[in-house]
Amino acid sequence: MAVDPRLSLVALNRFGLGAMPGELARVGSDPRGFVLAQLSPAAVRPLADVAGFPPLQDSSRNLVDARRFENERRAAKLAQAAMAAAAPGVNMQDETNARTMQPPSGAMAGGSLAPPPKQPEPPEQAAFRAEVVARFARLLGTENGLVERLTLFWSNHFAVSAAKGPGLRMLCGSFEREAIRPFVLGRFGDMLKAVEQHPAMLYYLDNHQSVGPTSKGGQNGKRGLNENLAREILELHTLGVDGGYGQADVTSLSRIITGWTVTSPDEDLLHGGRFTFAPARHEPGDHVVLGKTYMQDDQRQGEAVLADLAVHPATARRVARKLATHFVADQPPKMLVDRLAKTFLDSKGDLAAVTRVLVSAPEAWSAPAAKLRTPQDFLIAAFRATGKTPDPGAVTGVLQVMGQPLWQPIGPNGFSDQSAEWASPEGVSARLDAAAQWGRQNAKLDPQALLETTIGPAASAETRQAVARAESRAQAVALVFMSPEFQRR
Repeated sequence: MAVDPRLSLVALNRFGLGAMPGELARVGSDPRGFVLAQLSPAAVRPLADVAGFPPLQDSSRNLVDARRFENERRAAKLAQAAMAAAAPGVNMQDETNARTMQPPSGAMAGGSLAPPPKQPEPPEQAAFRAEVVARFARLLGTENGLVERLTLFWSNHFAVSAAKGPGLRMLCGSFEREAIRPFVLGRFGDMLKAVEQHPAMLYYLDNHQSVGPTSKGGQNGKRGLNENLAREILELHTLGVDGGYGQADVTSLSRIITGWTVTSPDEDLLHGGRFTFAPARHEPGDHVVLGKTYMQDDQRQGEAVLADLAVHPATARRVARKLATHFVADQPPKMLVDRLAKTFLDSKGDLAAVTRVLVSAPEAWSAPAAKLRTPQDFLIAAFRATGKTPDPGAVTGVLQVMGQPLWQPIGPNGFSDQSAEWASPEGVSARLDAAAQWGRQNAKLDPQALLETTIGPAASAETRQAVARAESRAQAVALVFMSPEFQRR
């Protein structure tokens, strides 16, 4: 019996990142088996360094390097100011050049101007570029689209933003590598703990500065309680806004996680930049969350709350609905959500088990391809289709223009997973511009071959006719990218 060609697109687009050349043929006659085979723990591989770019470092190393760079730059400015004060009216750079027989700054023999000395790249910029390159090298070349899509999904669920400052900019990539990627087929509770104790999340939601009102640190009155992280743990990361908690639970949890902070690199170059528990900042005593009293008076108190939240029925329901919304439909079938939630509860948050039920669900294969690809999905699919690897600037620039800047959601709720959010007139116009640009850049490609490798037999007669009647190769390539079969998953 012939397999519906649309199911191959479900396997590669809904559960993956789009077809690479030759991948439609590899799906074969068993699209569901093709996806299920990707649910191996061995498939969750760390990102690799990319030649020509700085090596990937862990978050603590990045923070230490950034602090050292800033301290050295500050010391150099102070030294220059001291020299200028000691010898007023003298250009210290030219004075130094005279002693070393060098021409004045900006001059060369013959009077021509020399380029200014190249300034060292700030560590946060180098780290960000390395993370972008490594991340997209994996996304564009992987044959396990499911694991990578899960990584993108959970990274957006536990969103942080590079827009908050240089510190977050250099941590977003390592946050995804350290707190998200290793756990996408593991237990939700392990991911939750890794996320909430990661420097990126502690900085993003300001918990590194939160101090218990009656703690030793709180007695000086310089800093107080910050409820940002506690609120988002309950509202976004676990239970959901309708999950049965109240303001008293938010305040109590915020007190419980006081003392969850980051070791300053200035104080400890060996362990700087890592999560630490600061007892002097922790609000002492027993605290009640959702009617349960937590009596541990240290780091274990917050970890106990997270462990309970990770297996709460409201968390199971929220996670189930978000997964079904992302993979199946903006308004997912209730029976599918129910099955996913039950699996989550029965397995105590085993995400591999939940994902297996999702991939095996008939609803996941019968639902029409109605979800509009986000700008990031669109970019990834287009470059996978052409086999091209963009430079970091092209990636970040296109995503910025299309309204989904990399690792920069507007708020901690991440980017929207609803198609209507991306189907605005401005959004569609940006897609048209991007498709036209990619068409010009790939004008040497055979549009018919591109159509067959990305959509194949599932392409409609209307799409085939539009590509065949295009006025140029560039326009035909752009029409493949803008076809409903390519835009929707």
